[in-house]
Amino acid sequence: MEYGAAYRLQQEIEAARKTGAGADTLLLVEHPHVLTLGRRADSTAVLAAPETLAARGVALFETNRGGKATYHGLGQVVGYPVINLSPDREDVHAYVRALEEALIRALADFRIEGFRIKGLTGVHTERGKVAAIGVHISRWVTTHGFALNVNTDLSFFDLIIACEGEPVTSMHELLGRELSLRDVEDRLVARFSEVFEMTPEEEHADEHAHA
Repeated sequence: MEYGAAYRLQQEIEAARKTGAGADTLLLVEHPHVLTLGRRADSTAVLAAPETLAARGVALFETNRGGKATYHGLGQVVGYPVINLSPDREDVHAYVRALEEALIRALADFRIEGFRIKGLTGVHTERGKVAAIGVHISRWVTTHGFALNVNTDLSFFDLIIACEGEPVTSMHELLGRELSLRDVEDRLVARFSEVFEMTPEEEHADEHAHA
């Protein structure tokens, strides 16, 4: 799903959640190549010239999420929880830690040890950061979310100064084999539901998107 289309879908669900309509939703998508800039990013975070981005088919978006620059693209599962944290979960830091916990548990299902690093967001491994997190919360309804590198071509991260500049890795690189995105998505749904104490009702928008 193209990044702009996914963002518009998030906004529609967000508006409904703010009025108490609709259901808490976890969107899992795979994007065409795109660089996104968070609120703490500036143009110097993108190392490639516009012509280079165009030649590689990479779009560029400025967003209202937290964090700096990141890359989304093929072979990566991007998760957008659009959920109402009120009244029981009104704690931004606890929400981010819960996202990290769901990712750490999902990675453990594939025998990958993920962990937190104090002062940084996301999930790390001994070979680098495997999942990035950047969220936006308005009236306690969340948008944006996390990106998990599964079979991702990591060379695209060379186009930016990613987050705090730490090295990145992927599940493919860590396990030495390609993984089914659907299998990874299924574990993410299960672990997210577990951590957030929700019961999933699953819908398939297409082969690589759950709503």
